Amino acid sequence: MSARLVVADDHRLMAEALGAALQQRGHRVLGIGSPCGAVLELVAGRRPEVCLLGTAGGPEDPFEPLRRLRRERPEIAVVVLGPLGAPGRVAAAFAAGAAGYVRSDERIEVVDRAITRVRAGEVAVGVDVLRAAFEHLLWPVAAPDDEALRLLRLLTRREVQVLARIADGEDTAAIAAAMRIAPSTARTHVQRVLTKLGARSRLEAAALAARTGLLDQLA
Repeated sequence: MSARLVVADDHRLMAEALGAALQQRGHRVLGIGSPCGAVLELVAGRRPEVCLLGTAGGPEDPFEPLRRLRRERPEIAVVVLGPLGAPGRVAAAFAAGAAGYVRSDERIEVVDRAITRVRAGEVAVGVDVLRAAFEHLLWPVAAPDDEALRLLRLLTRREVQVLARIADGEDTAAIAAAMRIAPSTARTHVQRVLTKLGARSRLEAAALAARTGLLDQLA
């Protein structure tokens, strides 16, 4: 069933890709914005039923925009798109007023089902999110997952800068201009980032960085 919704994400490329995919599935996307802190401006003058809120989870409180949205527009059901993380992060999202939580790189079918459920007044939690939470509780680890650090070590300082700009949705020309390098050099850096991360596209590289927490290391 079609829903009226808005998509806000800290990374513009992710927001635009998700919005386009949901439009193809018949939903009415009223607005797409970045960063997620601007979600109140995004919903102003619009009447969405659902808000998809993606957050990179940087050093600042990632759920403050959610709390503000719930205070000012409580009629909007919010689905948080975030990394698996620890159970505390998922719990914090629901404590801030989320109606659902799914992985930021989850399949569009799962996001679609979450929209349907929260629109009906139900709670929606991705299966992988629940599994990760239970695994963390049953088999806690002494040290945090080092996948992000492992990936970070694969990249040069220049490639890290390029990845951050890829995640922000910049194309090759914009990357070249911002970093003051030739477009051909920018293309080479982008290709090396994709190769080292094992990603087939810019979107996949951005999703991998978000899922593993690599983007948190870039903040």
